[in-house]
Amino acid sequence: MLRGVCCLLGLALPALGLAADPVDPLKAGVTDLSQVDDDFRFQGEYAGPIWWQGRSQFVGLQVVAQGNGEFAALLSPGGLPGNGYQSGPRTKLAGKRDGERLTLQAENLAIAIAPGYAATATDAAGHSLGQLQPWQRYSSTTGAVPPAGAIILFNGTDTGELKNPRITEDGLLGIGTETNRLWRDFTLHAEFRTPYMPHARGQARGNSGFYLQRRYEVQVLDSFGLEPQFNDSASLYRTKAPDLNMTFPPLSWQTYDIQFTAARFDESGAKVAPARITVWHNGVPVQSNYEIPNKTGAGKAEGPEAMPILLQDHGNAVHFRNVWIVDHSATPAPAAVASCVCPAEPLTRREARQLRRGR
Repeated sequence: MLRGVCCLLGLALPALGLAADPVDPLKAGVTDLSQVDDDFRFQGEYAGPIWWQGRSQFVGLQVVAQGNGEFAALLSPGGLPGNGYQSGPRTKLAGKRDGERLTLQAENLAIAIAPGYAATATDAAGHSLGQLQPWQRYSSTTGAVPPAGAIILFNGTDTGELKNPRITEDGLLGIGTETNRLWRDFTLHAEFRTPYMPHARGQARGNSGFYLQRRYEVQVLDSFGLEPQFNDSASLYRTKAPDLNMTFPPLSWQTYDIQFTAARFDESGAKVAPARITVWHNGVPVQSNYEIPNKTGAGKAEGPEAMPILLQDHGNAVHFRNVWIVDHSATPAPAAVASCVCPAEPLTRREARQLRRGR
């Protein structure tokens, strides 16, 4: 009875001139740059030389918008992840935007940022330590051309390879579809973009995933500016964190290049070899020939049969483009996954321009 009353009240709202609360795009997930807030201009990546910890060194800074003018950041020695920084402790900063200026602070360090300008680092006494230039990086495998024999899963239109694909007006693929074909051993290339969700945290922030054989999830998440965790982007969900967090800021196009070898079973059904995977995130290896011990998360139970690949529907507006696959099932399982032909580092804006110009 209560459910019926609620429904009747809902139907009566328009007659009373009332309307439901409008959806806040910042909380639902912004996919259109015209709907971002003022904080969006401050978040991103910066790099440059500063005097820090008693010496001059090159550092990278990742600035994360957290809603209502609040920001968090990580300062990495050596540069940005994949462009200088490889491992070691990083410095956490936090701050709040004041109009056209954001000041991030840590012990004995402050970094002032204004959109479009270099970020200035100072010590506790206000002495300049150096400047960090804004960076916009691009994956070295963005726009990768499918090799001969590849099967196009999505190229902006319905290729017939996916079940009930949700395609946007501008030719992007939405979540919640899976391949019609079943797969065993393969190389998969995919490009994806997470929405801008500054108020969300953790698994509620740009969540999706590639469920390989519907058994093993390579997580998709807005994990920009975080320490790598076992449920963040490019992780084998709740099984293994990526070796490096190569996540770009939300609304940036990113790439996964995945080489997968299925688990092997004998005639009795006993597993004799685990599934193995190598993942390049934005052109950088973050999972290297890892032996997956079992299915991950909500994946299907392991078995010898081939299975489809699922793009997880977690309710967030993650989009995909340029998705293709090369089937290796007819070839013997290799002893080790071959090296990727991709460059080891993401492209800077200058390098991307030169590449487009053929230089």
